[in-house]
Amino acid sequence: MKLNSLLSILAAVPALLLSLPATSQAVPERSKTERAEPVYKWEAYAGYGYTSLNQIDQSRHGLQGVNFSLTRDFGKYFGLTGDGGFYSVPTSCCNPGDPYTNGIPAADGHPTVDVALAGPVLHANLYEAVDIFIHALAGVEHTGGASLIPDWSFAWGGGGGLEYKLKPRFSIRVSGDDIAASFVADPNHQRLSPHLHANPRATIGIVYRF
Repeated sequence: MKLNSLLSILAAVPALLLSLPATSQAVPERSKTERAEPVYKWEAYAGYGYTSLNQIDQSRHGLQGVNFSLTRDFGKYFGLTGDGGFYSVPTSCCNPGDPYTNGIPAADGHPTVDVALAGPVLHANLYEAVDIFIHALAGVEHTGGASLIPDWSFAWGGGGGLEYKLKPRFSIRVSGDDIAASFVADPNHQRLSPHLHANPRATIGIVYRF
């Protein structure tokens, strides 16, 4: 009787040891955690830019140039941005102040616009690789080559745009806004009281995150 019990116990031990690997294989492996995208705190942007020229009387065409910005993100939705632009190439002939208007050289040179602005920006994901953003900006605008008095003005405005993410660091941006500033309505008659004008702007270019 005792011998039979001892043999039964000895036979059960190998069976138990063999069953352990099979049990461990039956337990499903934990799914690997997807690697999160790196978080970038800065965005640099550069691209083609356009602005209208409403501060110059009888202006029929806007100016082309470059637009650039640097943004510091604070969290997922909020950031602070600095925005600059230089516009000097007319979209077509002939604005007042262009080197040639109707074939006649102009006395006051070639109009240009410089803009330096800063303000808050809100951004969020719209759909998959597409993000949306809005911003409010304030700063200064300068109009050169057109004999405006004053040629520097406080400027402010707002707008927004879309970004399409190509890679974690790179995106294509399309945006537009409306920037208001005060310049004289008719510098030829020397009206020294400033008058408000708003210039729509548009830009397309590349965003780099770091």
